[in-house]
Formats: sequence, C-alpha cells, structure tokens
Amino acid sequence: MFDKFPTMARADLLHIRKTLDLGFRDFSRAYGDIIESLFDPLLAFLIWFERLLLHSPWWLVLMVLTGLVYWGSRSWKLSLGVLICFLAIGYFGMWDNTMRTLSIITVSTMVSIVIGIPIGIVMARSDHARSLITPLLDIMQTMPAFVYLIPVVMLLGIGKVPGVIAVVVYAIPPVIRLTNLGIRLVDREILEAADAYGANSWQRLSGVQLPLALPTIMAGVNQTIMMALSMVVIASMIGVKGLGQPVLKSITNQYFTLGLFNGLAIVVLAILFDRVSQAYAKRTQKYMGEVSNA
Repeated sequence: MFDKFPTMARADLLHIRKTLDLGFRDFSRAYGDIIESLFDPLLAFLIWFERLLLHSPWWLVLMVLTGLVYWGSRSWKLSLGVLICFLAIGYFGMWDNTMRTLSIITVSTMVSIVIGIPIGIVMARSDHARSLITPLLDIMQTMPAFVYLIPVVMLLGIGKVPGVIAVVVYAIPPVIRLTNLGIRLVDREILEAADAYGANSWQRLSGVQLPLALPTIMAGVNQTIMMALSMVVIASMIGVKGLGQPVLKSITNQYFTLGLFNGLAIVVLAILFDRVSQAYAKRTQKYMGEVSNA
C-alpha cells in the first residue's frame, strides 16, 4: 500500500497542476482583455509622466528634483550631492533610462501608498482584518519575486502595466504593516482626550491618529520605495524600460562597465529617495513632538 502511495500522490499532484494551469489559462484568455482595459488609466498616466520627464529640458528636471530634495530634507549638502550625481548620470549617457526608472518607481510608490495606507487603517481598526491580511503580507514578502511575474504576464502580457503591478505587489507590504503599527501605537490617553472633545471616528482618525502615526507611515513608504527599486532589474525581464535593461544586458553579455554604471545610477535613485523620505519623517516627528509638548 505504502509502496504505491508516492506514485498515487504524484499522479494526483500532476492532475491538480494540470487542472489549475488549464483553468488559469482559460480565465486569462476569456477575461484578459477586460482586465487589461481596467488598467488603461494607469497606463495613460504612466506614459504621460514618463514623456514629461523625457521631453522636458534636462536643466528644468534637474532644478525640480533638486528643489524637491531640498523641500523634503532642508539640507543643502544633500541637494548639492543629488545635483552632482544627476549631472554625472547625464554625462555618462544614462539620463533617459534614469528618467524611465524614476517614472515607474514614482508611479508604483504612489499606487502602493493609495492602496496600502487604507488597508493599514483597516488593519489597525479591526483585529479580525489584521488576522486575515497579515498572512497574505507574509506570503507577498517571502514569495520569490520572479513568481509574481508569471500570473501578471499571463493576464496582461509584457509592458509597463505588468511591471508596475509586479513592483506594487512586491513593495506594498511595508507601508501596510507600518501604517497599521503607527496607528496602533498612538497613545490611548490622546485618543481619550479626542473623544472627550466630542470627536467622531473620522475626526479622530484624520486629526489625531494619522498625524501622530505619520513618522511611522513615512518609514513604511521609505521601505516600499527601496523594495520597488530592488525590482527594477527583474521588471526589465517583462519589457519595462529603464536602468534595469542595461543591467540585464550586462549580465547576459558580460559587459562589466555597463552593468556597473547603470547599477550605480540605481544606487543614486535609492539614496535620493531614502535620504529625502527619512529626513522628511524626522522633521515630521520633531514637529509632532513639539505640538504634543505644547
């Protein structure tokens, strides 16, 4: 009996796999076009934003980026460093690919924030929701990144939108987790004071919990951006243009300098996002501390 068990198990497993594969293939053929059409607004926005960065004068883009860095960090040293790094990127001929990568990372981060923060709020307000969502986040964070590409490509093919979806699925867990954590860490005495002043549920959330949790939420946004940047090379495998494609080309053709320079450009973007978001979070935390002490 037990001698036949492995053979029977393999046969059952093969049957289950074939059934699931055929079912998903039939589903993608029947509803793939409909699902793809739902993402047309996202694709239009991504194309518009990418063209804006590519077709705008380089000096204007550089001024805007440097201004945003200074606004977020209030640091002239960091702003000057970003200016020098982007000038070097343009000098070495990586400007267009950097703008493409910047556009997809920006859009992916925006989508992650729009989706992730509400989910984190739901988790913070409901223990039942947290118990259901947490295992899904665990799976999303531990699943190999290549696995995300399989269903996305089968449904939507290759291109920008599948790349954004794969990046969002991989990068969204930190902002969800830390939004939940930040809201749950708000002092109960402050919430009781808000209730004593007659604040309703929405006023307590928008006026007390979210502002006090903002530094923690920003830490989640920071981690989401870092994880999104780590997907740049993998997303290039499904047709996402940017710094990932030269890196992938350098791996397959053993072009050391090509991979090194484009990898350093990705590092520049990572440092840019990381330092600015951290500096903004620290400023927000300091401001909230001054407000609470007052």
